[in-house]
Amino acid sequence: MRIISGKYKGKNLIVPKGLPVRPTTDYAKESLFNILNNTISFRELNILELFAGTGNIGFEFMSRGAKSITSVDLDFKCIQFIKKMNKEIGIEGRVIRSEAFRFVKSNKDKYNLIYADPPYEIDNLLLLPDLIFDKGLLQEEGLLIIEHKKEIDFSLAKNYTSTRQYGKVNFSFFNS
Repeated sequence: MRIISGKYKGKNLIVPKGLPVRPTTDYAKESLFNILNNTISFRELNILELFAGTGNIGFEFMSRGAKSITSVDLDFKCIQFIKKMNKEIGIEGRVIRSEAFRFVKSNKDKYNLIYADPPYEIDNLLLLPDLIFDKGLLQEEGLLIIEHKKEIDFSLAKNYTSTRQYGKVNFSFFNS
């Protein structure tokens, strides 16, 4: 895994064995950021990364000039890895060990962009967009992106705009 573009371009992220993650492929990540490059400015973005895993997507946002990153994951080893990489890269990110739904329910901060990459086998994923919008976690003109398997259909969810598929990876987009 590597950071594709920006300040930290080419930085390899050596993920320790045994982390319970399914990292986003470079192909899907590059496709996602090609879409975003044409629709948003990365400067001054406050990012929330739910189900952060390795922090791969958050590192990419920070490399491209995002203002801040909050990474949330339940797994202790994932949290330790993100903290280690933040220090190694020089990112002053906020790293929180919490179950993502619990964090969303209790969080009071607002973000320009929320990225969620939950385990594909999660049961209650269809509830996530409504919960985020009901809690008002996105700033005006904010963007929610959820990575998911193709069998999940968000088209009836609040503020849904589109889904893009790249190989086995799907990204659904929602606007505030």
